[in-house]
Amino acid sequence: MSLKAIENAIDNQKLICPKCKAPVKNYEKYAETIDAVRDGFNVQEIDSHGERVTLICNNSGCDWKERTEYPMQYVID
Repeated sequence: MSLKAIENAIDNQKLICPKCKAPVKNYEKYAETIDAVRDGFNVQEIDSHGERVTLICNNSGCDWKERTEYPMQYVID
C-alpha cells in the first residue's frame, strides 16, 4: 500500500480503527522498506518491498495507535 493509497483511505474514511470501529484520522512515520538477500555463489536474489506506517485513531475516547507493515488489514470497502 503506497503513501497515496493510505492518504486516500483516510480521506475516504475506509481505514477503520479495530478498537472503536470509527475511521482512523491520522498516520505518521511512513517508510518504504526494501529487504534484499544476495548469495554470490548460488546466485540467489530475494527482494522484498513493503512499508511501515503508524496509524493513529484520535477519535474521542479512543487512544489506539499501531505501527504496522500491513495497513491494508484495516481498510474496509
